Amino acid sequence: MAIYVISAPFREVRASHETEGTQNRIAELEAAREAKYREIRDAELDLRTGKLSDEDYAAVDRSLRAEAIEIMHALDVVTAGTPSDTPEGATIAP
Repeated sequence: MAIYVISAPFREVRASHETEGTQNRIAELEAAREAKYREIRDAELDLRTGKLSDEDYAAVDRSLRAEAIEIMHALDVVTAGTPSDTPEGATIAP
């Protein structure tokens, strides 16, 4: 019991570092997701303005969306173990 009480500050520091690292990773992934969304919108604009052919757009769009999905999966994995910001009693649609 005494060891548990004495080691409490060390456990708290470790937990805060893990939480901070997770929050940083979430922020990085959210920024990457927004950047990828911007790239998708830019490709759509390039198609509408004639800078990309339909075939080129299809290839670029497919690639960008696959990358966006990878980012979202990584974000899901990282946020799966973090507390939700959702108010108690609220639900999130699938």
